[in-house]
Amino acid sequence: MTEAAATRHGPGRILILVYGIFALAATARAGVQIATQFDRAPVAYVLSAVAAVIYCAATFALAKATTLSRRVATVAIVVELVGVLAIGAFSYAVPEDFPDATVWSHFGQGYGFVPLVLPVLGLLWLRKTA
Repeated sequence: MTEAAATRHGPGRILILVYGIFALAATARAGVQIATQFDRAPVAYVLSAVAAVIYCAATFALAKATTLSRRVATVAIVVELVGVLAIGAFSYAVPEDFPDATVWSHFGQGYGFVPLVLPVLGLLWLRKTA
């Protein structure tokens, strides 16, 4: 098994499944929020859509398991970690911009803080399988 293919075996399968669930959940939630109440919190809902795109990229890159896709997964997961930390802090600093929970607001509190833990696990898994 190549180092790239290792990302989709063993615990990597669970990681890909969780990323896939988050990709689906974030895409659906952002889509509904943008379609039905965009004027209520445009910044928050656009950031949710960005999070959805990043979750999709990470899911596909981890599942593809090539050398290039490992790089894409690493970049996506680093951006995800920076995003959840920055948006988490921003949502506390400017709460009026986040009247509803989004994937990364309050460090993923509405999702049981999984959005905060998931990129750490993803980076650890990429490192372990390197």
